[in-house]
Amino acid sequence: MQKERKVLFAGIFLTVIVLCLLVFPSCKRFPSRDQRKVVLYCSVDQTVAEPIIAEFEKRSGVKVLARFDTEASKTVGLVQRIRAEAASPVADVFWSSEIFHTIRLARQSLLAPYNSAQSKHWPTGFVDADARWYGFSLRVRVIAYNTKRVSSSDAPRSLEGLLEGKWKGRVVMAAPEFGTTGGDVASWFAHYGGEQARKILQLLKNNKIRLVDGNSTAVRMVATGRADVCLTDTDDVYAAQRNGWPVAMNYLDQGGDGALAIPNTAAIIKGGPNPEEAGELMDFLLSERLEEMLARSDSRNFPIRPSLAEHLGLPPVPKLLDVDYEKIAEQLPTAIQTAREILR
Repeated sequence: MQKERKVLFAGIFLTVIVLCLLVFPSCKRFPSRDQRKVVLYCSVDQTVAEPIIAEFEKRSGVKVLARFDTEASKTVGLVQRIRAEAASPVADVFWSSEIFHTIRLARQSLLAPYNSAQSKHWPTGFVDADARWYGFSLRVRVIAYNTKRVSSSDAPRSLEGLLEGKWKGRVVMAAPEFGTTGGDVASWFAHYGGEQARKILQLLKNNKIRLVDGNSTAVRMVATGRADVCLTDTDDVYAAQRNGWPVAMNYLDQGGDGALAIPNTAAIIKGGPNPEEAGELMDFLLSERLEEMLARSDSRNFPIRPSLAEHLGLPPVPKLLDVDYEKIAEQLPTAIQTAREILR
């Protein structure tokens, strides 16, 4: 009787194991309870970020639970989530593909100060005064154009050039509510002043500019001939050129003073559940290795470390707008609201 009972229990145990493997095959993908982990909110393109996350996991032994944003709600969706979770934060680190919403999160006391050996002597202009965010790896705002429909000599080279009547009905850009376009429009308010920025928006409206879901959509419309010109970022043009699309670019100069550079940012979310692991991930995001990986990635971000740019043999950075990112962030709500009122 005792032998039969043992056989019965063994059979039940094996059945449970088999059922678990059949019904829950994905269980093995989750970290074990004793494995260290960190929760990352990331608005960088998933295909660009995933190899970087994998290298961090391999180096540190820390499992990264990453949540990404969609192209249509780029950055803003995660920012709204961080705000909604403020009373009980879910995420530990925010890695953003832009800087302006990160600054606003810091001002709302949702980010924690972070200092380490890695963050010492960070370049001026790319760090918060209270060490709540750090900027690195630049993209630049550009004018992309279809090379089959627009010659290089005729392609616009400045914001002012886009206002000429010959571009009427031929220009698209991403809706300014999301992604880097909002920060770009806000930079017009900071650089030209509110009155001139409104005039620029009205002239774009008069030129029948069309708004689309995101920068990649704008570039795709240019590549397929549904538009001739668009405002976008360098990484989206590089992606189009890798695909063999007929797209080239000029840097989006503002009044002869240069083009807007937009850095990635990294920040620790105040009250996140895994502070020790968050610090390890922050140090990796602020490392030279991270900038090298982004420079070599499909995004081709330009390092803020001059020695690294020289080592990688990168072309010189174009003339960049001398900006105060804090002032642009201040203008963001006004710029988005004004653009919505004028352009829609």
